[in-house]
Amino acid sequence: MRLPKAALFDLDGVIFDTECQYDVFWGAQCRKYHPEHPGLEQEIKGQTLVQIFDRHFSGDDMAGVREQITAGLNDFEAQMSYDYLPGFEAFVADLRRHGVKTAVVTSSNRPKMESVYHARPGFPHLFDAILTSEDFTESKPSPQCYLRAAERVGAMREESVVFEDSINGLRSGQAAKMFVVGLVTTNPLEKVAPLSDVQINDFQRMDYTTLCTLFNSGAI
Repeated sequence: MRLPKAALFDLDGVIFDTECQYDVFWGAQCRKYHPEHPGLEQEIKGQTLVQIFDRHFSGDDMAGVREQITAGLNDFEAQMSYDYLPGFEAFVADLRRHGVKTAVVTSSNRPKMESVYHARPGFPHLFDAILTSEDFTESKPSPQCYLRAAERVGAMREESVVFEDSINGLRSGQAAKMFVVGLVTTNPLEKVAPLSDVQINDFQRMDYTTLCTLFNSGAI
């Protein structure tokens, strides 16, 4: 039986049940500045703030808008509720008891993570590594972030499991040629299933043994 050596987790919509909160913030920004592009807030999931600005708020005439959005986002994230997805803490603890390395791989930046650490002081101790947008030059759906995370914790791609919810994130895990567990928290099952090896709603029925079984359910 193959054994997973690394579990690599996206943050929002995977570890924390926060995507609906971001829909409120980014939905308002997108409707205000891009009313011609309905649903844009869904398309930008998994992108860094720099990417969002470069692709949708570029140009000197948008400098003030970018500053307003950044300030508003910082304030919003400082007040957000960071509730763990059901079963997550127990699942990660069980993985670590069995020697599996754990890492966060997020497009969020370090200022956002400071808000997370303030709300959840024990959060950093759940992981062997935390990679943010500052740690890679190519964001999801590029595989770079997951490949770097695996390298950081000393695992090969075929020994690594990616937990993702966004379309960009799922594609990133696939491009890294890792085993992908799709969380059906942000997108419907019919969109998640083609981009993942297995799908789950949360972590309540997950433990190390279950992950090993899933990991061996099909070749990558």
